[in-house]
Amino acid sequence: MADGERSWYLCKLLRFFYSLFFPGLIVCGTLCVCLVIVLWGIRLLLQRKKKLVSTSKNGKNQMVIAFFHPYCNAGGGGERVLWCALRALQKKYPEAVYVVYTGDVNVSGQQILEGAFRRFNIRLIHPVQFVFLRKRYLVEDSLYPHFTLLGQSLGSIFLGWEALMQCVPDVYIDSMGYAFTLPLFKYIGGCQVGSYVHYPTISTDMLSVVKNQNIGFNNAAFITRNPFLSKVKLIYYYLFAFIYGLVGSCSDVVMVNSSWTLNHILSLWKVGNCTNIVYPPCDVQTFLDIPLHEKKMTPGHLLVSVGQFRPEKNHPLQIRAFAKLLNKKMVESSPSLKLVLIGGCRNKDDELRVNQLRRLSEDLGIQEYVEFKINIPFDELKNYLSEATIGLHTMWNEHFGIGVVECMAAGTIILAHNSGGPKLDIVVPHEGDITGFLAESEEDYAETIAHILSMSAEKRLQIRKSARASVSRFSDQEFEVTFLSSVEKLFK
Repeated sequence: MADGERSWYLCKLLRFFYSLFFPGLIVCGTLCVCLVIVLWGIRLLLQRKKKLVSTSKNGKNQMVIAFFHPYCNAGGGGERVLWCALRALQKKYPEAVYVVYTGDVNVSGQQILEGAFRRFNIRLIHPVQFVFLRKRYLVEDSLYPHFTLLGQSLGSIFLGWEALMQCVPDVYIDSMGYAFTLPLFKYIGGCQVGSYVHYPTISTDMLSVVKNQNIGFNNAAFITRNPFLSKVKLIYYYLFAFIYGLVGSCSDVVMVNSSWTLNHILSLWKVGNCTNIVYPPCDVQTFLDIPLHEKKMTPGHLLVSVGQFRPEKNHPLQIRAFAKLLNKKMVESSPSLKLVLIGGCRNKDDELRVNQLRRLSEDLGIQEYVEFKINIPFDELKNYLSEATIGLHTMWNEHFGIGVVECMAAGTIILAHNSGGPKLDIVVPHEGDITGFLAESEEDYAETIAHILSMSAEKRLQIRKSARASVSRFSDQEFEVTFLSSVEKLFK
């Protein structure tokens, strides 16, 4: 009897849900149609607004080319790509209007341009309009202590909406990796969209770290210790990777900065027909006047590291490897060694990170052999590179490595992490000769540094020459040629 009643209630419940299916389907369909109509209306309004803005004084329509770069006043390699790309386009399309969406509201447009000249020695030949965005805080990682990738990506949609409401371009290029803005500008703004990807928001390597329950700067220890939390995070990563692939595939043109990034973008976005490697512009010419022979103005050897003080750069590995080198007295014949860490601090978190690195060197008892140089002028950076014997790089899976290229151009012997762009694109043999060295662990770095310092000056000079000859493919001129060739499709 009880079984019969349960079956009867189950049938009633199924009939109830079935009776709701078609009305629910009609409601959902109606809402979708309404949404499409609203979005189409917004698109038409934006197109009308674009026509009014793009009409010049002589009555002709001017093409509006916009770059989405919320941190354009920073001094990193991504900003150098932005300014070099703008300079290249202005040479080819001088009549166009150029716009940069930025969140640097605390400075003026003129100050941003002056900063670009001071840091990168780049001066644009035509004016640039800056659209200042007030909601940049929505893409700050500090706002999202958990589900950071999702939070920042959703935040970028709102930031992109703010940008689109202020200026509707003909050509939109995301030069900072905010892929979730691409469908917004393509389908709502009616723009041709392109993207320059420095680093995929999520990668198959990140999935592997979570899957294997390895501790990393983006995979906390409490998650790795809990199998359930690891599985939940893995599902979250897979879902995010799927959505990331969908929004990325909206791009009409995709440019990536290295073979490593190319492999991940092809795996996630699946747009191989419109994806090209465009190596970032490195100011190698500026370093070519540094003599390759070793200077002896100061006794001993100088080791330098060039890179922003971000967690993924893994500066602690440099300090620990250097301490291991000193403690084991691997270089007893050298009169002295010094490690100089050169980099930019973007905010208080970076400044705190530098203080932690200082404490680490004190804890290891090597503080007198370690120096920190923060936000130094270019001439001072160049001087340090001219004095250095070895350039250090320790970031795992660095997407490219502009600092690595600069060290090689300046004539320092590079010791980079055995992964990512340095391994696949930069520290590779040139005409059969080695151009540098790769390492992974503290022990690897310490032993390789000792090996480099034990070489004869003639052998080190030979490596320097090969390294300098190999980096010409990363010059500003090469970037302009490959960049313009890649984006040509956006202007047809």
